[in-house]
Amino acid sequence: MEHMTAPASRRVLLAAPRGYCAGVDRAVIAVEKALEQYGAPVYVRHEIVHNKYVVQTLEKKGAIFVERTEEVPEGSIVMFSAHGVAPVVHEEAARGKLATIDATCPLVTKVHKEAIRYANEDFDILLIGHEGHEEVIGTSGEAPEHITIVDGPHDVEKVQVRDESKVVWLSQTTLSVDETMETVDALKTKFPLLVSPPSDDICYATSNRQAAVKVMGADSDLVIVVGSKNSSNSIRLVEVALDAGARAAYLVDFASEIDEAWLEGVTTVGLTSGASVPEVLVEEVLEWLTQRGFADVEIVKTAEESIVFSLPKELRRDLRAEAARLIAEK
Repeated sequence: MEHMTAPASRRVLLAAPRGYCAGVDRAVIAVEKALEQYGAPVYVRHEIVHNKYVVQTLEKKGAIFVERTEEVPEGSIVMFSAHGVAPVVHEEAARGKLATIDATCPLVTKVHKEAIRYANEDFDILLIGHEGHEEVIGTSGEAPEHITIVDGPHDVEKVQVRDESKVVWLSQTTLSVDETMETVDALKTKFPLLVSPPSDDICYATSNRQAAVKVMGADSDLVIVVGSKNSSNSIRLVEVALDAGARAAYLVDFASEIDEAWLEGVTTVGLTSGASVPEVLVEEVLEWLTQRGFADVEIVKTAEESIVFSLPKELRRDLRAEAARLIAEK
């Protein structure tokens, strides 16, 4: 008589914290409130957050997403995304007679203020971040003549400054914590007098989600990160999972994008989501996994989060009336 080997127990390790951070929650609610208070359409310059589902949901409610300020009709309301914008964008909005709502994440605004401060003190500012990312474009626009973008450790060798005694580093808020510190170490080797920002620029949510994935990834055969392909912090979670020891890690927007072949030989699936991902998308993945025998869910909790940001102050004003006045002033 043959002995049957019992199948290994299948489980899901669910990272906590995951999903929406305070800045994303604030930005999404701001769009919803603006539509509720002022009616459609409300224009949003660039995706309010980098998540396909969120953008599609807000479009159905009457939000119109544009890439350039010039696309917004005169006398309209336009909201700036959570990633922040350069001063030139505010100037474009003023020329276009637009009423504006600034939904920039307060933690991004903090980096903007640091850039302005150090530029005023005539420092060379080394901005660690991904060239072309909206947040980096916005921050560098605060002091373009002072800022050099450093896109990782490999970029350090070519960096040149005017005065090695007046150099400071700042960073994009959604980077890999480990890679950023690797870049900082390389910069400090080249510029021993390099000044650090008063507080860490990488946001609490980015750090917390990466910390949870480090713990979870070490015990996972497969890690699924729910998030969009243009989400910097979601992409970093995939990288962190692989570095932590996961055999494979993939980024998906929806449960329907998961390939069943990924589950071959897998007994432990790690699951997390980027900072711009609503929980409903994680729940759909959990349901998908449950249907395939991964019903045992264990929470891997590494931090508590209680930060809440107040909504943009512009939502307390009658922006339709302001926009009408701007048109009348022509």
